[in-house]
Amino acid sequence: MRIGLLSVVAFSCAALGQAASPPSPDWTKVEPELLEHYLALLRIDTTNPPGNETKAADYMKKVLEREGLEVKILGSDPARSNLLVRLKGNGSKRPLLIMGHTDTVGVQPEKWSHPPFAAERADGYVYGRGAIDDKDNASTGMMLMVLLKRLKVTLDRDVIFLAEAGEEGASNFGIGYMIENHWPEIEAEFCLAEGGSVVRRGGKVTHMMVATTEKVGRGVRLVAHGPSGHGSRPLQTNAIVHLSQAVAKVAAWQPPMRLNDTTRTYFERLATISTPEEAARYNGLLNPAKTVEIQNYLAANEPMHNSMLRTSISPTILKAGFRGNVIPSEAEATLDIRAVPDEDMTVFRDTMKKIINDPSVEIVTRTGVRGERMAPPPSRLDTVMFKALEAAQQRIYPDAITLPTMSTGASDKSPLQAKGVQTYGIGPMIDDEDGPKGFGAHSDQERIVESALYAFLKYQWEAVISVAATH
Repeated sequence: MRIGLLSVVAFSCAALGQAASPPSPDWTKVEPELLEHYLALLRIDTTNPPGNETKAADYMKKVLEREGLEVKILGSDPARSNLLVRLKGNGSKRPLLIMGHTDTVGVQPEKWSHPPFAAERADGYVYGRGAIDDKDNASTGMMLMVLLKRLKVTLDRDVIFLAEAGEEGASNFGIGYMIENHWPEIEAEFCLAEGGSVVRRGGKVTHMMVATTEKVGRGVRLVAHGPSGHGSRPLQTNAIVHLSQAVAKVAAWQPPMRLNDTTRTYFERLATISTPEEAARYNGLLNPAKTVEIQNYLAANEPMHNSMLRTSISPTILKAGFRGNVIPSEAEATLDIRAVPDEDMTVFRDTMKKIINDPSVEIVTRTGVRGERMAPPPSRLDTVMFKALEAAQQRIYPDAITLPTMSTGASDKSPLQAKGVQTYGIGPMIDDEDGPKGFGAHSDQERIVESALYAFLKYQWEAVISVAATH
């Protein structure tokens, strides 16, 4: 009888354990469903401006409501809505926010081999504007909520999905609006959003980049002043000449290297999967005898890594003159400055003024939605969320390694980080060769490897189940 009782107890515990374990989706059925929704979203033109993100939000609302989820459509403009849906947990842990944006940058249709809003499939790829920026995150985030609801996953924390508008330079319709007007509805301990990727080189997956921080746009204009005059009489006070000299000085300046926990860990881990020659460079960045030579090499050969080392400056727009025989009284250059999070911009601009060393050239701070953003500290690497992302990578991409990354571009993660949310940028697998070939985000042939979309959803599922489900 005693043995029998123990057997019953053991069986009951095993049964309870099985019941508590989150169910696993049937991926063979999920993949075509995900593809259907992904293609449908790509075919909705949400070019920003004007955006028209409500069209995408309405499509997603129908999908989610069919599963019995309660959906909210929120926004300050009826044409530029955000979609919000929440699955309740038992409240023992703080919420997790999943985020993707539904707007895209514009297109020049005549330059596309595959029409930008046709979502054509060819040779294992899907082509379309938004393919990897950001209707991949939007569609997989939506599908994640569908699966959690459909499989009745028991949650320790609320899981929130936000399909936001206006990420491409008009966040007053998206994350800015949501933070100002609906913060309690999106407040979370962790957030997963765009900004990372799995990198494949030569057909082999090498690493996953998880963005834990990003550089902040702090653009300025250089404005040179001088008297106007006849083009036949050269003037030493020519505003164009003074501006050109100022731009050349600024472009030649290498601001000092400023590593943080994210970038230091990035280069340390990158060295472990690099060639011996590359590893020596990455490991030698802090060697006083080698660092200048290494930094110069990265500036010439690895511009992304050079940008990750410091606040960067790129001249992007020049404006001067109105006819060929008139010396203009004013000339202007726009500088795209991307600051590391802890850069003191007052000191930085003062240093830039000293480098220009020309009283006829003034530095004018550029205003704009992103130019005024706060620079929050990086998200931590010791959280359960980051560890779950590493573990999910090991399961879905076993031959890779996770690298915490400082994005050189801007996203809507930083406003959440400024509110205390530990936010991590993730993304699907991309071919490292695609960017130089013109197949990357914002390019004229934006595309994704179709199988990478499916793997990305599995990766998110693993990570979310790890931190949100009751075990």
